[in-house]
Amino acid sequence: MSDKETKMTQQEQMVRGTAWLTAGNFISRLLGAVYIIPWYAWMGKYAAEANALFGMGYEIYALFLLISTVGIPVAVAKQVSKYNTLGDPKKSTYLVRKILHFMLGLGAIFAVIMYMGSPVFASMSRGGQDLVPVLRSLTLAVLVFPSMSVLRGFFQGFNNLKPYAISQIAEQVVRVIWMLLTAFFIMKMSSGDYVDAVTQSTFAAFVGMFAGIAVLIYFLWENDLLDALFGKKPERVDIDTKDLLIETVKEAIPFIVTGSAIQVFKLIDQFTFGNSMALFTHYSDRELKVMFAYFSTNPGKVTMILIAVATAIAGVGIPLLTENFVKKDKKAAARLVVNNLQMLMIFIIPAIIGAVILAKPLYTIFYGLPQGQALGLFIVSLLQTIILAIYTVLAPMLQALFENRKAIRYFIYGVIAKFVLQVPLIYFLQAYGPILATTFALFIPIILMYLQIQKITGFNRTAIRRTSLLVLILTAIMTVVVVLATWLLGLILSDNSRIASLIYITVIGFIGIVVYGILALATHLLDKMLGTKAVSLRRKLHMN
Repeated sequence: MSDKETKMTQQEQMVRGTAWLTAGNFISRLLGAVYIIPWYAWMGKYAAEANALFGMGYEIYALFLLISTVGIPVAVAKQVSKYNTLGDPKKSTYLVRKILHFMLGLGAIFAVIMYMGSPVFASMSRGGQDLVPVLRSLTLAVLVFPSMSVLRGFFQGFNNLKPYAISQIAEQVVRVIWMLLTAFFIMKMSSGDYVDAVTQSTFAAFVGMFAGIAVLIYFLWENDLLDALFGKKPERVDIDTKDLLIETVKEAIPFIVTGSAIQVFKLIDQFTFGNSMALFTHYSDRELKVMFAYFSTNPGKVTMILIAVATAIAGVGIPLLTENFVKKDKKAAARLVVNNLQMLMIFIIPAIIGAVILAKPLYTIFYGLPQGQALGLFIVSLLQTIILAIYTVLAPMLQALFENRKAIRYFIYGVIAKFVLQVPLIYFLQAYGPILATTFALFIPIILMYLQIQKITGFNRTAIRRTSLLVLILTAIMTVVVVLATWLLGLILSDNSRIASLIYITVIGFIGIVVYGILALATHLLDKMLGTKAVSLRRKLHMN
């Protein structure tokens, strides 16, 4: 096989793998958002409190998952790929067997810590005793998840992301089914205790993992790999798993630190908001839980879907950026940075503005008609997503350029700023305070990362400014059309019900996508994302 053919094959594999990974990630996020519609309705008058408990539990759980995996799955993928390329698959399977044992032990340690520490975490979150069983129901998932991640990393090392994606989707489907069945049974047919319903909803994470593991085991069997991993003990091979694990953990720590930014900022909100408000105001614990849901948990379902796109952009570009940097191909690295940031702007700005325009029907579909501050907090949180998305792309970019220390340092600057701003902004702005504190705090690492990446690669800042300006102009035109369409639709249909809100989002959303899409095609902006397909689309639409 020629070098050209090999290169083409690798490109095809990357495209296919990216497609599977993006699909799995997006479908999982979408299922994780859609379930809230019936779930929230069944919780009745306790809906906001139940969602707050759920969100508080999951933020702590997400951090434990991140720490307990310590970047090992990515390292497994790297090592499996290495030994397979060297024609020594026995070493890769031996390594995975050893790491599976290690990760099971690591999962057990963190599961015990989370179980024993649940009362402390509940008290710090001001979630009360109700939060304790919610947190403890998640400990079994912490036990199992690291091992499941290793198996996913094993397939990733073979550049086969289909099992990874399907296991992700299966995990989420079973999780959502368990959540909805138990919530309906408890709230409509049994005790009506919303704490029990939330506890079962978080326990669903563990139930879903069985489905994910089952899919992975099936693909292991299909690829004749099951016996190699779980069969009789293999002969020892010449590989130092201890040194490899130590090296991997060292490499993974920077990615864990910077990758956990959103979780860390949300946990700061969780641990400071209720306690600060209790000092400054006379709100009850119930009212504080409702406010926390309004500014944190409720918007999170929507914003994380949008951030997932940013994560996908960052994930695809990182290996290529590292490759170009190692090859000392500065121009290619600079071009990749520009392309990634351009793609982010092309998507995230119109998506966020469209979501803000449709904020009321969007909120109504998920949570019913917004009450009190709910809509205002929802809109501000949506706008904040632009900042979160930019950080999500820039942080791994900087690390791909081997600037781990600077990435961590800039992140720490942001955390310090968050701590400094948090309580004063809560005092003056109450529930809006944490959102603005996060926004201002993230500006610091974003600016520093952007300047450092530019210094290293010398990328064309003018190109990014031009693209951003064009995106803003096209988004403004789309906004005018969408606002006019919303006003006209409002003459014949009110958006005060879930059905009507769904019609609003479908009709107005379609108009917005079509208008922006046509404008982006006409100005060749979409070429940056679609390449030659954009040329073909213009030809079909007679726009050339």
